[in-house]
Amino acid sequence: MECISIFDMLKIGIGPSSSHTLGPWRAAERWISELKAAGLFEEVDKIKVHIYGSLSLTGKGHATDYAIMLGLTGADPVEIPIANIHTIVKDIQDGHILNFGNTRKINFNPTEAIIFHKKFLEFHANGIQFEAFLTSGKRKVNTFYSIGGGFVVVKERKNAKRKQATFDTFPFPIQNGNQLLGYCTSKKMQISEIVLENERSLRNDAEIDAEIQKIWNTMLECMYIGCHTQGKLPGGLNVQRRAYQLNRDMLLNTNAYASPEEWLTTIRSTEVKFRQILKWVSCFALAVNEVNASLGRVVTAPTNGSAGVIPAVLMYYLVIENHEADFRHIKQFLLVAGEIGSIFKKGATISAAMGGCQAEIGVSSAMAAGAMTELLGGSPEQVLMAAEIAMEHHLGLTCDPIGGLVQIPCIERNSMGAIKAINAAELALGSNPKDAKVPLDKVVETMWATAKDMSSKYKETSEGGLAVGINMSDC
Repeated sequence: MECISIFDMLKIGIGPSSSHTLGPWRAAERWISELKAAGLFEEVDKIKVHIYGSLSLTGKGHATDYAIMLGLTGADPVEIPIANIHTIVKDIQDGHILNFGNTRKINFNPTEAIIFHKKFLEFHANGIQFEAFLTSGKRKVNTFYSIGGGFVVVKERKNAKRKQATFDTFPFPIQNGNQLLGYCTSKKMQISEIVLENERSLRNDAEIDAEIQKIWNTMLECMYIGCHTQGKLPGGLNVQRRAYQLNRDMLLNTNAYASPEEWLTTIRSTEVKFRQILKWVSCFALAVNEVNASLGRVVTAPTNGSAGVIPAVLMYYLVIENHEADFRHIKQFLLVAGEIGSIFKKGATISAAMGGCQAEIGVSSAMAAGAMTELLGGSPEQVLMAAEIAMEHHLGLTCDPIGGLVQIPCIERNSMGAIKAINAAELALGSNPKDAKVPLDKVVETMWATAKDMSSKYKETSEGGLAVGINMSDC
C-alpha cells in the first residue's frame, strides 16, 4: 500500500506548473544524483534533453525548458531567490555554458540541447529523457515521468520487485476513503488526528509543526505578493493582474499594514456581506495563481495549476469564519486536505496531462471542502461527503490552456474551485451522510474512468477547447 505524507501532497516550488515545471526540475536534480552515484558525473561532456507528449506540447508555456536548465545547475526550487531565475536562464541562453550541478561548466546551447517531441511515451503523458555523452564515447540515458504535483517516477520492469519505501510504516495505512472512515470509527478519532499519527511515524511533532508553518507562510506570502503586484502577466496573452485591484478596492486604499500578518488582521476588520466574501475568496485565489503564472513561489496543493484553492479557502476561514483561529486550525486544515488529496492520487490521478483539469482543480476543491468541513465541526463522514460533493461537480473538467500558459482559463478556475469547496462544505454540514447516494470512493473511481475516456485534446495538450478556439493574436 502506498503511504503518502501530506508534505508530499503540499510541496513548495516554483510556478507555473507542478507537472511541467517543478517535475522536470526535480527530474534533472534526480538525474544528477544518479550520475554521481554511478561515478559518471565527472565524465559528462555533453547533454541533450528530450521532452515528450503533454510535457512537450505545452512545455514552452509552462517554462519546462527553464525548469530543466535550473535543475541542471543544481538550483533548489524551494530556496532559489525568484529574482535569480531569469538571470541564470539568460546567462545560459546567451553564453551557451551550463554550470552543471553547480560544480563544473560544460557547453550547453538550450535551443539545440532541449528537444521537444510531440510523440507520447507509453507509460505517461509527461515523459522526459536525459542523455549524457561521456568522455569515454559512451552514452548514458535515463527516462523519467512527471506524474503531477511535482512527483517524478521511472517506469519499472513488470517483474521488478518493488522496494519497500522507508516511510511505508504508517500506523494507519490508507488507500481509500472507506479505510479512513474505518480508522476514525474504531479509534474514535477525527481525520486530522489519524493523519497526524501517520505523520508522527516520519517526524517528531516539532518537525511536523515547523513544516506546516513553512507551508502556510509560503501560502500567505504568495497571497500577499499577488495582492500587491500590478501589471500584466508574462507569456504573450497580456493578462491583466486582478488581485491587486480587488484587494485595493476591498480595503478602500488603506495602507495600515506592512506585512502579510498585519494584512490578514486588516482584512478581518472589513465589512462582511455575501458579495464581499465572494470577492475576497476570489481575490485570494487569483493572487496565488497570478504569482504562479509569473514563475513565483507557491505551494503545490496538490498542483501548481490549482495552488490557489486551498490557501483561498483557509484564508476565508481565518478572516471571515473564525477571527480567533490560530496555528492549530491551520494545522488541522492542512492535515485533512493533504490526506484527501492522497486518496485521489492513489485511486485516480492529480495530473491534468492524464485526467484533465478535474484532476487538478477538482481535487484541490475536494481537499479544501473536506478540510473546511472538519474545521466547522463536521464528522469524518461529513468531511468525506464534502470532498465527494466538490469533486462530483468538477467531473469531466477539461484542461485546455490557451497558448500552453497556466493563465486562461486556469487562474479563474481556482476562484471557482474555492467557492465550490466552501459551498460543498456547507451542503455536507447540513446533510446526513447516511442519506448520501455517492460515496467518496465511488467518485474517485468515476473520476479515473472519466479521465481514461477523455480525449487527449483536453489533457493539457493545447490541442482542443479554448486553446484552439482562442488565438494568441486575439489577446
